[in-house]
Amino acid sequence: MIDFTLTTEQELIRETARDFAEKHLLPGVIERDEASEFPKDQIKEMGELGFMGMMVPEEWGGSGFDTISYVIAIEEIAAVELATSTIMSVNNSLVCQVLLDQGTDKQKNNFLKPLARGDKLGAYSLSEPQSGSDASNMKTYAEKNGDHYIINGTKNWVTSGQNSDFVIFFCLTNKEAGSKGISAFIIEKGTPGLSIGKKENKLGIRASDTCELYFENCKIKENNRIGQEGEGFSIAMKALGGGRIGIAAQALGLSRSALEKAVAYAKEREQFGRSIGQFGAIKNKLADMATNVDASRLLVWQAAHLKDQGKDYIKESSMAKLFASSTAMKAASECVQIHGGYGYMQEYGIERLMRDAKITEIYEGTSEIQRLVIGRDLLK
Repeated sequence: MIDFTLTTEQELIRETARDFAEKHLLPGVIERDEASEFPKDQIKEMGELGFMGMMVPEEWGGSGFDTISYVIAIEEIAAVELATSTIMSVNNSLVCQVLLDQGTDKQKNNFLKPLARGDKLGAYSLSEPQSGSDASNMKTYAEKNGDHYIINGTKNWVTSGQNSDFVIFFCLTNKEAGSKGISAFIIEKGTPGLSIGKKENKLGIRASDTCELYFENCKIKENNRIGQEGEGFSIAMKALGGGRIGIAAQALGLSRSALEKAVAYAKEREQFGRSIGQFGAIKNKLADMATNVDASRLLVWQAAHLKDQGKDYIKESSMAKLFASSTAMKAASECVQIHGGYGYMQEYGIERLMRDAKITEIYEGTSEIQRLVIGRDLLK
């Protein structure tokens, strides 16, 4: 059974994350969204608070917290700015976790320590222009040449692709072996042959940059490979399984924010001589939102708890992401509806919730993929 009582340390993490979000993220959040401005200063401060390598042991530069602590912090950051929580989630769940689980001691010293401390920022690159949900359909190829690899190809949808220092990426090392021919690598920005594409103009999470990466006869050392040749796809899938807990926590934070904003507005907005919260139609919306927000949190904490216990959590992380992301979309839409015309205006920050929420149903595995994962687990 899960004990829902937070420890003193976890309560402090929640308070610290909430205080940081309200004081350092909330001012300028609308302007960053409009200008697609990367929150560079805020990310640096989050590193100083220990939020960029939360589940990494202290010996490797991290904070040494459990997964429950991590999702608590993610929820608080996402409640104010989903874009910043995306940057945080990728660095923690995908980049640091892969290096912690699969990296050599040398890779941990060279890459994991500065990433976990927040001195450097990481990106994770799996998708390609022709692939998305079919992640194994790759064309980018790393040809072995002595103790080096020569890489050619294009990767896309790279979160933090422009502002990161290191990129974990996946590509073919054996063109004939399908998913078993994929290997994982880490590369430092500025390596000759690696170039960065333009920043994509996105619907939401606009302060988080997304771009393509181009490899043109890019030469990297063999010791930049993570794990053995052919292990890349399993490494990628394991990382996404854990990453989905973070995405679910993001969605939870956004939906909680939508609920709080809707409740506050329902209390103060008057129509026909009374607050709109007195009308049954509005009460019903708020009741459904609150129920789904709490259910999302239970699913997120369940998946995080299983991960902390070293138990299988893949089905539960997919359930959490599927339900929490759907809740985020519904809650954001209802929040706009409750605010009426004001909800549609950019200056009030309500419409941004609706735009941001959609990505939680798409990245790190679409809702359709989550249903496949859950169904496959049930039928095995």
